Amino acid sequence: MDPVFWQERWQTRQIGFHQSSIHPFLERWWPTLHAGQPARVYVPLCGKSLDMVWLAVRGHRVVGTELVGAAVQEFFGEVGTAAQIEAVGPFRRHVSGSFEILEGDAFALTPELLGPMQGAYDRAALVALPPAMRERYVASFARLMPTGSRTLLVAFEYPQRLKAGPPFSVEPDEVTRLYGRDFVVRELERVDIIGASPKFAEAGIPALHEVAYALERK
Repeated sequence: MDPVFWQERWQTRQIGFHQSSIHPFLERWWPTLHAGQPARVYVPLCGKSLDMVWLAVRGHRVVGTELVGAAVQEFFGEVGTAAQIEAVGPFRRHVSGSFEILEGDAFALTPELLGPMQGAYDRAALVALPPAMRERYVASFARLMPTGSRTLLVAFEYPQRLKAGPPFSVEPDEVTRLYGRDFVVRELERVDIIGASPKFAEAGIPALHEVAYALERK
C-alpha cells in the first residue's frame, strides 16, 4: 500500500471510487449469501462507503480497514455519529454503534486484531491493487476469514493496456488463481457499465464489465 498516493487522492478529492448510492450487486447478492443472518462483516479499504450503512441497517456489525484518516473522519461525520478512538497495535480503532473502522495498513491486520468474522464485502480493495500486490493481499485476506465465511467480491474487466488503474482490471482466470486455493469461487453476475463510465469510454475502452463473485472459505 502506498499511503502517499491514497492520501493525495483524498486531499485532491480524486475519489471517483466513492459512490453516492448503494451498489446494486450488494442489494441483489448479499441476501443470497447470508440469508438475512446478522454477521460480523469485514470491509477492506472501506473509505467512507455508504454500503457499510446498508449492511449495518440489516443488523450486521461492520468492521472496516482504511489507510486514510480523513476518509474515516468523513464517514463518521456523514453518518452523524461521534466515534470513540483508541490505539490498537499499529491501528487507530474508531468505534460507534454498529461500525468499527481500523485506521491503518490493511496488510498489518491479524485475526486477533480483526476479531471473528462471518462475512466480507470487497468492492474496492482487490481492484485498487496493482498485480504485484494482489497475491500478498489475498493471502492476508484468507488468513482473516474463517472456514465457512462468505464474501461478496466485486471486480472490473477491461483492456488494461488502454487505461492505467486504479481501478485495475482483474480477469476471471486471475480471480480463480488468486482465491481458488482457499476459497470456493463462483461468478454471480457481470454487467457492462461503460455507458455510465465516461472516463473509460474516452480512453477508447469498448466495454467495462463489473463482475460479482461469491467466495466461500474452505
